[in-house]
Amino acid sequence: MTKAEKVFKRLNEKYPDAECSLKFETPLQLLVATQLSAQCTDKQVNKVTPGLFELLQTASDYAEIEISRLEKLIHSTGFFKNKAKNIKAACEMIVREFDGMIPSDMDSLLRLPGVGRKTANVVRSEAFGLPGIVVDTHVGRITKRIGLTKNDDPVKAEFDLMKLLPDSKWNKFCHVLIEHGRETCVSRNPKCTECIVSDLCELNRSSNFVRT
Repeated sequence: MTKAEKVFKRLNEKYPDAECSLKFETPLQLLVATQLSAQCTDKQVNKVTPGLFELLQTASDYAEIEISRLEKLIHSTGFFKNKAKNIKAACEMIVREFDGMIPSDMDSLLRLPGVGRKTANVVRSEAFGLPGIVVDTHVGRITKRIGLTKNDDPVKAEFDLMKLLPDSKWNKFCHVLIEHGRETCVSRNPKCTECIVSDLCELNRSSNFVRT
């Protein structure tokens, strides 16, 4: 069993119910929620989205709303001006080029304003059930500490991780890593003595490893 397989097995046993923490019912809602989650906790996003989703239900609604009003609706998620601009522009493109429907292919998603590979992978995996590696801050931090990637760049790390497990496990692998990052392998002062994969982790083996 490879290191990646061991890490996945242990974390999956500890977090069997790990799943996306953003609340959504449609691909559009997930796209918007994921864009709002940048530099913001999922918990805070989930406080904002119920009212937002009740008011704005289609891509056309987002495309047509006054940008100043959208900014007010999402203000508490931070960076609201840039998020509002991207969400509105993305929905304008969705209406114009995709008949108001969220595309599921990577190339089309990446054309949408404000959508990078992380957001695209979230939408593909959670809304459409397609395999994807979502390299958020937790996944990137933990996999580098463990030694599953040496790359700080999320895209390069994504492609490194894709090689380690079959694609049927990619989505769950990311979910259990995120749970582990929130609970144990935190950014500062990770709880290494409580970690169930500490024996596999390069953080404990190298004094030169940077704790980030």
